[in-house]
Amino acid sequence: MIMSPFKLLVDEPVFDVTYMLDEQNRNAPSTMYLSGPFLMAEEVNKNKRRYPLEEMVKEVDRYNTEMIVTKRSTGELNHPQSPEINLERVCHMVTNLKQNGNYFEGKSKMLSTPLGILAKSLVLDGVKLGVSSRSLGRLVEESNSVKRVEGLRIVAIDVVADPSVPTAFVNGILESKQWVLNEAGQFEPLYAAFEKDMATLPKKDTEKYLKEHILAFINALKNS
Repeated sequence: MIMSPFKLLVDEPVFDVTYMLDEQNRNAPSTMYLSGPFLMAEEVNKNKRRYPLEEMVKEVDRYNTEMIVTKRSTGELNHPQSPEINLERVCHMVTNLKQNGNYFEGKSKMLSTPLGILAKSLVLDGVKLGVSSRSLGRLVEESNSVKRVEGLRIVAIDVVADPSVPTAFVNGILESKQWVLNEAGQFEPLYAAFEKDMATLPKKDTEKYLKEHILAFINALKNS
């Protein structure tokens, strides 16, 4: 059964981050870390979205337990158009994320991947990079065109360069896509989920099955 769809969300990048070089071992390449406010709750951001604090705290706890502790908290260089992590584009790994009021302060390690080395070189050459969250969630209309995010699922915190990119992606590409959570706990595009339902028609009560899934698909589109 297709449930209410999720939107792929990215937010205006935060450039108020600090870059530090760890050069303790002279015989090894230096390691670069970045730290600063990675996430914000309650306050309305530039994309006219509000993340409830209670929801953000719960999701950050999950992200810490399932991603940071297990060393899977990687992020890419610039936002992709998918809620999946492309390991070929990974440039850093979040090592710490903790609450400080309505903000969540993070620390991240630049990796020795091709794009990690590129990002480090850009910083050393004076390029201003920032961080921006990539997540999935349901948007609920509030007053003054503000949308509340529900069902938040952090995908990654990406390193970004162009402050205009997230706005263009949000309005033109990313938020036009819809995603649903399948039975295996994985997110997949709404159309792919519908096609999968149609490919597995039951032998019994076929008409009822078709009606339920077609109506659910139409309702999902209406709620987008």
